[in-house]
Amino acid sequence: MGRKKEEVFNERAFRTNAGIIDYCRTSGSVIAGVIAGVMGLTGLYGFVFFFIYSAFLSVLLVAKAGTSWRNYFASSGALWFDGILGGLFTYVLLWTFMYGMVHVF
Repeated sequence: MGRKKEEVFNERAFRTNAGIIDYCRTSGSVIAGVIAGVMGLTGLYGFVFFFIYSAFLSVLLVAKAGTSWRNYFASSGALWFDGILGGLFTYVLLWTFMYGMVHVF
């Protein structure tokens, strides 16, 4: 009778790593929003810019984690998708603010 190898996870470390991913997405969304606003992107072009930025950041995070992502995250979806919606709100806020500051006033 073979025994299954038990995997031990540190919940606190997983939460810390998820917080770091969220921080990366939020701070990157600030920068992307400022860039989009200064560039004068409007409408659909602004949202496309955000999703290109988001995909680029996800690729960078997956590349950084490498093949050992299981040591740091419960699923690979955490690297690809966690924090995108919160980042979108931050992006839209800074995008519209900077667009207004540069192109309207």
